[in-house]
Amino acid sequence: MEKLLTIEGMTCASCAQSIEKSAGKLTGVEEASVNLATEKLKVRFDEQLVSIEDIYSAVEQAGYKALAETETKTFTIEGMTCASCVQSVEKATRKLAGVAESNVNMATEKMVIRYEPQQVTVKEIKAAVADAGYAAVDDVDGESTADQEREKKQQHIHSMWRRFWMSGALTIPLLLISMGHMIGMPLPAVIDPMLNPVNFVLVQLGLAAPVMILGKSFFTVGFKTLSKGHPNMDSLIALGTSAAFMYSVIATVFVLMGNTGYTMNLYYESSAVILTLITLGKYFEALSKGKTSEAIKKLMGMAPKTAIVVRDGVEMEISVDAVETGDIVIVKPGEKLPVDGMVVEGATAIDESMLTGESMPVEKATGDRVIGASINKNGAIRYEATKVGKDTALAQIIKLVEDAQGSKAPIAKMADIISGYFVPIVIAISILSGLAWYMGGQTGLFAFTIAISVLVIACPCALGLATPTAIMVGTGKGAEHGVLIKSGGALETTHDIDTIVFDKTGTITEGKLTVTDVLISKDGLSEEELLSLAASAEKGSEHPLGEAIVKSAEQQQLKLKPVERFKAIPGHGIEVLIDGKEIRLGNRKLMDDYGIVLGNFAEASDRIANQGKTPMFVSVDGEFAGIIAVSDTVKPSSVHAIRKLQDMGIKVVMLTGDNKLTAAAIAKQVGIDEVLSEVLPEEKANEVKKLQSQGNKVAMAGDGINDAPALAQADIGIAIGSGTDVAMESADIVLMRSDLMDVPTAIQLSKSTIKNIKQNLFWAFAYNVLGIPIAMGLLYLFGGPLLNPMIAAAAMSFSSVSVLLNALRLKNFKPATV
Repeated sequence: MEKLLTIEGMTCASCAQSIEKSAGKLTGVEEASVNLATEKLKVRFDEQLVSIEDIYSAVEQAGYKALAETETKTFTIEGMTCASCVQSVEKATRKLAGVAESNVNMATEKMVIRYEPQQVTVKEIKAAVADAGYAAVDDVDGESTADQEREKKQQHIHSMWRRFWMSGALTIPLLLISMGHMIGMPLPAVIDPMLNPVNFVLVQLGLAAPVMILGKSFFTVGFKTLSKGHPNMDSLIALGTSAAFMYSVIATVFVLMGNTGYTMNLYYESSAVILTLITLGKYFEALSKGKTSEAIKKLMGMAPKTAIVVRDGVEMEISVDAVETGDIVIVKPGEKLPVDGMVVEGATAIDESMLTGESMPVEKATGDRVIGASINKNGAIRYEATKVGKDTALAQIIKLVEDAQGSKAPIAKMADIISGYFVPIVIAISILSGLAWYMGGQTGLFAFTIAISVLVIACPCALGLATPTAIMVGTGKGAEHGVLIKSGGALETTHDIDTIVFDKTGTITEGKLTVTDVLISKDGLSEEELLSLAASAEKGSEHPLGEAIVKSAEQQQLKLKPVERFKAIPGHGIEVLIDGKEIRLGNRKLMDDYGIVLGNFAEASDRIANQGKTPMFVSVDGEFAGIIAVSDTVKPSSVHAIRKLQDMGIKVVMLTGDNKLTAAAIAKQVGIDEVLSEVLPEEKANEVKKLQSQGNKVAMAGDGINDAPALAQADIGIAIGSGTDVAMESADIVLMRSDLMDVPTAIQLSKSTIKNIKQNLFWAFAYNVLGIPIAMGLLYLFGGPLLNPMIAAAAMSFSSVSVLLNALRLKNFKPATV
């Protein structure tokens, strides 16, 4: 048998050899071959001699993790109404051979399933869902599908509202007829129970029956799931209301047969009011759930529907879906960019705030990258499409947010487990409490009231909605502020972070070398002339320090002179001839080697070095001319972000490959006390591991390239980068702006979301823990009132809506400020 396994944890060729040796030495393994680039292990083995579990174990013993080659697919699940539905679908799919993982999110009504295509088919997965009493529909990406879903949800909301007002129009007169006499309200003689009992009961039947028909979905779903052995919230409602209605129908038959003693013992109004109130609760629930996914709607609404492209020299307007890589796209001022690309003609300023949160427009010229859905402000440009469709930054962001909203946080597991047993337990409690009161000497009617109250007050919905709604709102809110949190697990872990490790270059600093100081020694030479000479000398150099000097001169529009002779002195600098003058440019050792005296500038060079800057020494015809200092400047937000994190009680550590002097200087500028310098890229992960071994919950923030192993090792990896880099696989959180203030924002958002989830779970549990005993007659036992089933239904609807409203409070979250 041959299998292809995905390997996690490999970093180099020796990892591949270790895995091949470990798997290859197993008896029965005929071939074990690792492809480092694809991170796959191809293994051919004899099933009689060795099992796939043995191979997994061998790979694990070598220090890595093997996973079967799987596919991940998303389905929309139709027919779910509460948390126990979630449990039913998950159980039904997880027991299929070849299913590695199955997670259902009630708030999004999506199931994300990871499976081995060789062992289980999509058809079998759908069949398992259908067998549980639901329907799995292929989830198709794209805005058109999102529009269809939105329309479907709107139709559902309108349908619930129509059901409610029609039910209400029938229920109000039913209530007045059945209970009005209790408060002294007179009834017309034709339906007076004392004068015309038959009319009295028949009118109630005539009003209640249409309400039952309007609420038929509760019964079809409720009894279907009950018959499948996976009862849900609808089952509770169906049992309670149908029992009340059927009892009343039987009582009506007795009245028609002449036994008028049953006239005042009808439950029509209870069944109708319960269905009406729960329909109202479902309407509010649908409205609130619609608001939780507004972040996705906003993101999807950003992209323009059409694009103007040049094909065969002709400008044409086409659908954005028809744009292909390599197309030349034309964008006029005020228009949105349809796809990602690179400017080939023109210059403009582009507003990228909707994607990066950066309020200032960004200047763009030929060769610069542009992001789809951003707004072209003032110039017409032509650009080559480089990423289209699902590859654009916006599409990747939407995918990340959708995945996060569909994922589960570990905190949700407790609620999921409880809700799986919840409905069967409630049904048992309902029957037992009714029997207990009956056997205790109460009437059958009293016991019946207790049983119905227990059924309709129990609410697994509140438990099921507590976590996913908060995660949906929290991750959506993060996306609004340029903070992309990849999963519910990452969102939860972030609130426990007590140590954060920052990479220096490109994270704390800009990652771009710039000229910071120009000091003149030679008389008659200006700063501009010295910079012009140095830039002319470095024009042909590819050294980063030289590039920074050339860029600075170009920004000041200084004229560069032609170089007559160029000589590189490795490890020291360069020697050139310009206008007949011999120019030397390099480090201090270059000056010393040629006996060039620095004089008073020796102190200045030490001061510059102590500030974390690199001094470049310039001499003209053997005479010292001045110093040009080059530095990687600190981002304006770094100091504020680090101070904010420290105020939050989080330890901040700087990790860099730079020398101790430069690292210490930068750390001093931003207020970091703990510095780990001269660390090789491959050693960064070990430094993170050391911090974790001290009991710290560690987040690592870096640019996601040479920091990838450290990002993966940390409890939370935070990738700092622009919106075009959102697919950084090694990170748990992606900050679309290169602004470190987004790090405390991510932590604060996590804390706010977890706090909200805990509040939701507390109220959901508290409601059921308090509500069910009251419905069982606990207060009545001690001389208090008996809970009417209608009040129980109102309380049940309120519990779900209150949890949703609490989750929506997260929409008020404000990003971190100093």
